[in-house]
Formats: sequence, C-alpha cells, structure tokens
Amino acid sequence: MKMVIAIIRPEKFEAVEDALAEKGYLGMTVTEVKGRGEQKGIKLQYRGTTVEVDLLPKIKLEIVVDEEHVNEVIDIICQNARTGKYGDGRIFVISIEKSVRIRTGEISGIPEN
Repeated sequence: MKMVIAIIRPEKFEAVEDALAEKGYLGMTVTEVKGRGEQKGIKLQYRGTTVEVDLLPKIKLEIVVDEEHVNEVIDIICQNARTGKYGDGRIFVISIEKSVRIRTGEISGIPEN
C-alpha cells in the first residue's frame, strides 16, 4: 500500500476531488495548509502598500491506495490540478506498512513476519 500526498492550489481541489471520485477513489483526508515552494510567496498591493505574502494557502490531500493504483491517482491529480504556473503543487508517495480499520479491526498492508 502507498500513500499519495498531494499539495495543490485550493481553487483546483474540487476538480481533483471530482475526477478522483469518478474513477472510484473516494477515501481521502483533506487539510488546509500554508506553504511555499519555488515561487517564494507573492507580493500584493494592500491599501497602497506592497505586502509580501510568504506562505500561500494550499490543500493537502492524503490518499491511500494499492501500489498498482498509484500512477493512475498521480495522473488524475496532475491532469486536474495543473495550471502550468509556479505554485501548482507537489506530489509525494510513501509506503504504508499497515492499515487498521478502527470500526472492525480489519488489518491490511504488508504481512508481518
């Protein structure tokens, strides 16, 4: 099992969520976060003064899928979150050792030796 973590623009969240749901990827954790990457923030005009906004609002998606679905999930996110400009986000993939469903105690993931 793998966890796909995607940091995307807030205005792209709905398109990404809908596209994932259309392909059957319904389970996800969504967090509102702030961060910066290569764009290093932006400068805005506020009441005649230039204000530098260092940390920009982003959405963090966490989706756990079987390894064979990772590339499809990445493709869906990229196709629906891309604007072609700095700040589109980043995707990380990490291994999940074990997952336990709290309600039933069902365990999934890599078998213990």
